[in-house]
Amino acid sequence: MRVLIRGVKLFIPDNNLRVCFDIIRHKAYSRRLLSSTSQRFHKFDDFRNTALLLDKADPLASAKCKFIIPSRSDITENSNISDPDNNSVYLAGNSLGLQPIRTQELLREDLAVWAKGGVNGHFRHSYSRPWLSIDETVTSIMADVVGANTEEVAVMSTLTTNLHLLLSAFYRPTEDRYKIIIEQRAFPSDHYAIQSQIALNCRYKDDALVLIKPPEGEQILPTQHILDTITQHADSTALLMLPGIQYYTGQAFEVEKITKYAQSLGIKVGWDMAHAAGNLKLELHDWGVDFAVWCTYKYLNSGPGGIGGLFVHEKNFDVPRLTGWWAHEKKTRFIMDNNFVPGKGASAFQLSNPSVLDTVALLASLEVFNEYGMSALRAKSEKLTSFLESLLNETFSQSSPFTIITPSDPSQRGAQLSLLFKPGLMDKIHAYLDANAVTTDERKPDVIRVAPTPLYNTHSDVVKFVETLKMAVDEASG
Repeated sequence: MRVLIRGVKLFIPDNNLRVCFDIIRHKAYSRRLLSSTSQRFHKFDDFRNTALLLDKADPLASAKCKFIIPSRSDITENSNISDPDNNSVYLAGNSLGLQPIRTQELLREDLAVWAKGGVNGHFRHSYSRPWLSIDETVTSIMADVVGANTEEVAVMSTLTTNLHLLLSAFYRPTEDRYKIIIEQRAFPSDHYAIQSQIALNCRYKDDALVLIKPPEGEQILPTQHILDTITQHADSTALLMLPGIQYYTGQAFEVEKITKYAQSLGIKVGWDMAHAAGNLKLELHDWGVDFAVWCTYKYLNSGPGGIGGLFVHEKNFDVPRLTGWWAHEKKTRFIMDNNFVPGKGASAFQLSNPSVLDTVALLASLEVFNEYGMSALRAKSEKLTSFLESLLNETFSQSSPFTIITPSDPSQRGAQLSLLFKPGLMDKIHAYLDANAVTTDERKPDVIRVAPTPLYNTHSDVVKFVETLKMAVDEASG
């Protein structure tokens, strides 16, 4: 439902309507909120007042205290920054999530176990997480985050390595079926991985890579357009590989519908959930996805270069795959008689023991996810991003220097909005934001990606961003 508050249309999910109307009735502000709508909402004092009300009613407000928010002076190289000790505005969780408060504590604990016990930490651990089974500390929570059974998830390696492992299992080209369908603007690492798999397995087929291009003049890929491309190449396609959320535009794809359609035509379906895990409410098991991969350093806040994750649906547990020591069943792994007995489920795709420090860094974040739950986080995310969209549309209603290329429908996006600027503006505006302790993410040549993250961002952060963006645009256009 969309409601009008002081001249701005806000999308409010139905389950948040009561909160919305309670805010409007709040006696301390009701007179201001319901007074003459002739006042323009782009006045930032009105923005700020509304944001404070929404933040006050936020049931997830306490989550922000579980993260380290960089100060204004720490996040920028601008030595003359005002209010240097205040929190910066960090809206780049789609690129690298902020550090949980518990991360350093957990890392220190395992460093201490290593220092005091050496190799014995694999079996005896002062904090009850022996390294031999360190992945078990995160697997069940991770499975909840992506909507999977615990046995269908492995926390291991990195995204592109995991993608190669799964492609080696699921891309089995034949003379008749050999094509892989991806989107034209796939993340480069995915594109390169798939190109190399084709080169290794299907080198004599020049048409093995099919790129789905947006319709002429459009940025996003309509679902029917994707389905039509699948239909066109169905008889010769072995694998479909798409992102849960397109990294450049922020578009969220209809995973279940696309998956089931492709599978009905005999095509295996994999998904890169790098921008979806910890962002969208996923149901990988129920949707019947064959396999999926993701990183954990974006919305899952595991730190730069953090450990990866993969999903293999239980129907595919017996697919032939590459193996290694850690793919062997746990109870006989250390017998070392070279008689391979595969582990159960997705764990049988592991190769080597997972990095302990990377795993406990992820654990620090997953503890927060476990406390609040994906349903509540997604509900807040929809409100935050809709609030951002509304303020942008109102502030730049007369003459906008950018186009929001992310779908307006909350069901077709996650936290991120992608702003496509007129040529020549983006670099100046991004530099201004950075100099004023507002962190966003740029994608050349003309896009700034803005992602209010429900764990540690607020409606007040959104107001500060829009206000600073307005000043940046005024300066860049002057």
